[in-house]
Amino acid sequence: MKAMILAAGLGKRMRPLTDHCPKPLLPAAGKPLIVHHLERLAAAGISDVVINVSYRAEQIVEALGDGSAYGVRIDWSRETAPLETGGGIRQALPQLGGAPFLLINGDVWCELDLRTLPPLGEDLAHLVLVDNPGHHPLGDFHLDATGRVHALGEPRLTFAGVSLLDPALVAGQPPGEFPLAPLLRDAMRAGRVGGTHYRGGWIDVGTPERLAELDRALLQRRG
Repeated sequence: MKAMILAAGLGKRMRPLTDHCPKPLLPAAGKPLIVHHLERLAAAGISDVVINVSYRAEQIVEALGDGSAYGVRIDWSRETAPLETGGGIRQALPQLGGAPFLLINGDVWCELDLRTLPPLGEDLAHLVLVDNPGHHPLGDFHLDATGRVHALGEPRLTFAGVSLLDPALVAGQPPGEFPLAPLLRDAMRAGRVGGTHYRGGWIDVGTPERLAELDRALLQRRG
């Protein structure tokens, strides 16, 4: 299986930290956020990784190179301007191939053992969901007792930024900028999205404050 890490965003919520450093390279416990992902992918036996880049792309490419230092092979998908999640995946499809792939948001930190995710089967997506954090109390989706994900319903959980996707989810879209969420909701209505409720370590590193929180937590573990 291949993986794709989303790393093309502008990082506006992380300013001023991202004024001169792209968000994926911001450090947590002395290690760039994206390197935490690469090491976890390598540990799960996933060695082929596509990374989309746009804002300060060359800094990211220079820092990570071909990925060999982290036990992976990186294939870069360069975007002249950010294409949003859907558009970024659509552009990278030739690099990802026709098989289901793992998609990871570059701005989350997650301890999930990626080997525990089930195969897609007939589904178009399988989402990792977490308990709603304080900064997102209303959640995103409903996970029912049979493991199906719905756009509506209670209780609600938050999308963790980790998922398995079938390329067919975006393959029919024209190239260019478009979001992924509407396509996921269409697939949910068709009964083709499953989910896992993950209760382990996870944080959305979306603000300087939450990055500092993660940094403290990881350093305390070492201590």
